[in-house]
Amino acid sequence: MEQAISTQAMPHVREEKKESSGTNYPTFIVVAIVLMLVALIYVGSHIRMTELEYKVTAGFSAHEQMKEEQKKLKLEYAMLKSPQRIENIARSRLLMSYPEQDQVIVLKNSGE
Repeated sequence: MEQAISTQAMPHVREEKKESSGTNYPTFIVVAIVLMLVALIYVGSHIRMTELEYKVTAGFSAHEQMKEEQKKLKLEYAMLKSPQRIENIARSRLLMSYPEQDQVIVLKNSGE
């Protein structure tokens, strides 16, 4: 009976879970995932910005090439429309010549 009384008199000792002195693993995992997402977003935006910079540079390069081509075309246009060139083609290819004095008819301006 003594044993029965002594066992009953002894308080029940609960086993308490010891908390780790470090960070909880679930909290650490959540923080790590958030940091990785932030890093991925930063790297993704940096890559996108670099791609856009390449496109802008290519656009400027194409613009400069087109300006050079425009200058060349303007020069060629000026050469093609020159009166000396047109006269030379008219005489050599079309066998044209200036009219004689009796072939010219002068019209008076009727508006005056």
